Amino acid sequence: MFTVPASPTILVDAPAPIPAWALAERAVIAANAEGVQAFLAAFVDGRGYTRGLEHYGITDGADDAVEPIRNWPIAHALGGDDAIIEAWSTVWENHLDQYSRAWVPEVASVSEGIYYREFMPQFDWEHISEGMAGSYFYGLSRPDDPRYAIRLRRFAGLYMNEDSTAPNYDDQHHIIRSLFNGSRGPRMTPPNATDWDGPEIPGGAPGRRTRFLNSGNIVGDHPLNLNSTNLAFHAYLVTGDEKYRDWVLEYVDAWKERIDENGGNIPSNIGLDGKIGGEWGGKWYGGVFGWNSPDEGVRNYVFRGPPEAFGDALLLTGDQSYTGVLRRQLDNLYAEQRVVDGHVEIPHYYGDQGWYGYVDVNGRSPGLGNRRRVETDIYIWGLQDHDLARLPKTGWIGYLEGDQPDYPLTALQEALEEVRQAGQRIRDDDTTLQYPTGITRWERSNPVATEALVNLTLGGADPGGSGHGPLPLHTQVRHFDPVARRAGLPPDVAALVEKIEANSVVLTLVNTSPLTTRTVTVQLGAYGEHQCNSIRTRAGATPCNGRAFTLRLTPGSSETLTIGLERYAYRPTLDFPWDQGAPEPM
Repeated sequence: MFTVPASPTILVDAPAPIPAWALAERAVIAANAEGVQAFLAAFVDGRGYTRGLEHYGITDGADDAVEPIRNWPIAHALGGDDAIIEAWSTVWENHLDQYSRAWVPEVASVSEGIYYREFMPQFDWEHISEGMAGSYFYGLSRPDDPRYAIRLRRFAGLYMNEDSTAPNYDDQHHIIRSLFNGSRGPRMTPPNATDWDGPEIPGGAPGRRTRFLNSGNIVGDHPLNLNSTNLAFHAYLVTGDEKYRDWVLEYVDAWKERIDENGGNIPSNIGLDGKIGGEWGGKWYGGVFGWNSPDEGVRNYVFRGPPEAFGDALLLTGDQSYTGVLRRQLDNLYAEQRVVDGHVEIPHYYGDQGWYGYVDVNGRSPGLGNRRRVETDIYIWGLQDHDLARLPKTGWIGYLEGDQPDYPLTALQEALEEVRQAGQRIRDDDTTLQYPTGITRWERSNPVATEALVNLTLGGADPGGSGHGPLPLHTQVRHFDPVARRAGLPPDVAALVEKIEANSVVLTLVNTSPLTTRTVTVQLGAYGEHQCNSIRTRAGATPCNGRAFTLRLTPGSSETLTIGLERYAYRPTLDFPWDQGAPEPM
């Protein structure tokens, strides 16, 4: 009979000067909590509604209202004050109410509410994902909130044929039937400018309603729809119900097979018959938001959806062939590279003429605009030299490679400056409820910075949520406070992942308090997916066999641990370490 492995507890009694990076890290965590309060005072009213007009469409829609604050739940799960997650929950609940009550008569799908049954009725998964990001991350801190599980079950059911009024999924061909889908099912007729971006707004930006006039052919499956796997993935994390895992793998595997059939290139449309290019004359590169998207020819979003879905599948199975799908697509792009004036350029588009749209590998492109982030993701997932070779050895990656020892302090100082600048924009804000038109008033005024904290404390790439993701968290470790029984670093504790290797992680933990002993539980993987095999400290080796271990740090103490681990050994869960039963092997 399998028994729950004992979780070791290590006492650290080794006072030392507190490193500057640890103090800076605690300062960022504290500043995020202050930033939330500043945002609430400026942009949230007494009902919990955001102080902006409720618009529908791609320019300034429901997703844009909560997209800027998508990282608040992450800030709490990293160790931020409880007021952060409470504030986000209040804004989210009232956001659903606010936009459910906002009707747009000119657009049939939202004529009875921009949200219908608390979900977008019919829209594309670029925008659905951006609006949903924070709700996924909420489960990191509040996995036992009954509303969370209820909604995830209901939303996932929209794509599992559990709701007869929303037949989004074809379970014979394993496709989602349209680019526009949601709680009212798939749209099977061409959208016009108003369907894309809502009714014309007086004073709105010229051209905002005309840029998608050539984008009426939305029938069939598209890579963006792979974002929908996040619903079932998170439903599985909370419930453990196998049906959610099964559906994710069924849908992802169908795409995996098609990509393999297409020589490793991700098709940007699948016909209603399940065939590659089926709605675009057999052209694998056709489709809205595809390799040569018909809108303005710039929105190739093929790397928005597949990273999320194949990342979900990797966490559910531990099978690195899912990482390999993205790697092969990148290989295909780099195989077409050319050198211009000493700079390597690769294509970002494909059309009747073949590959085109060459851009410097270190430059920016509106097509595949998140390519560098995808390259970082697959390196962190697989830790292969082949993937590392493509990445610039600067910033966080340079630090992990030992090239930039001062990076943690610099990155955390930059995070504090990011919070300060957002706070300044709040103080300088001169917008009103109705002016300027057609914008989200607070789109650049989120005074909460989390990317450096995710990189440094968890050893993971930022999961994104705008332009990239939201992906689930793919991290080396996650921290919990066993005294307060909550997610995140305990008060005064700072963490730094210093090195990541295939079978080990180097982690430093510091108690910045000169007076109080602190206790921290370290879990292997964001969802307990990695197995701890050994822990080496200055005092020697400690055996470990399970998902987590605990340290007690006396005042001012610190320890650098080398943690031996087996990656992707266990089924993932959102349960906190002390609530977890026996880990289920992959």
